[in-house]
Amino acid sequence: MPLLACFATPEGLQYGVVENGMIHAWEGDNIFTAKSLTPGPGMMPVDQIQLMPPAWPSKIVCVGRNYAAHAAEHQADVPEEPMLFLKPPSALIGPNVPIRFAGKIGRVDHEAELAVIIKQPAYKITPEEAPHYIFGYTCANDVSARGYQKKDGQWGRAKGFDTFCPLGPFINTDLDPSNLLIRAYVNDEVRQEDHTSNMVFNVPTLVSFISQVMTLQAGDVILTGTPAGVSELHDGDVVRIEIEGIGTLSNPVQVEA
Repeated sequence: MPLLACFATPEGLQYGVVENGMIHAWEGDNIFTAKSLTPGPGMMPVDQIQLMPPAWPSKIVCVGRNYAAHAAEHQADVPEEPMLFLKPPSALIGPNVPIRFAGKIGRVDHEAELAVIIKQPAYKITPEEAPHYIFGYTCANDVSARGYQKKDGQWGRAKGFDTFCPLGPFINTDLDPSNLLIRAYVNDEVRQEDHTSNMVFNVPTLVSFISQVMTLQAGDVILTGTPAGVSELHDGDVVRIEIEGIGTLSNPVQVEA
């Protein structure tokens, strides 16, 4: 299956198929139920359109401390079960949109993550069933205000600011998530680098575990945890998340007074 992109048009949001740097037309009402995502006529180069977040979820379910090395860099134990928290959909932004925050909130970090996009309602499914409920994968940045994370004792405020969930650029609907290379760059310097094979809990386990708690709806997004190497963002930085088979999610940083 090809890569998919969501982009803005004068008529509203539209999905297209990405091939060889071009957006191709795709006619359909619902990407999750489409029988075919065959590319249509070429429309324009990807770098000439405004890419939007590739999913519009009812909820963003996140997993904490899912890489042992990241837990260790925060002097935290690896959990016995997946540690869940939520980000609001209002935190979503697409590629090239600034991550904005006030300087007074203190240290703000990037967190490179593989994001899972759900295809159909899932409730109390098994890990073996989980792949049938996954539509595809994209890149995510779980932007986090560290001071509030420590102060509050729970992570809703620290993770929930507007612009704190960059997502994109594309959805890969035909990807094995078991051993993908993830990198985060800040101003072209590598800050995070790891493989999804080092997750404490793999993707099918996470999807199944979450589905025991809540019904996952089509379009919902799961952030699967971040590797070691998170670092502070500053005004003027550009942070890039790269995951093999998906592409590069790039966002500038704007710190407001």
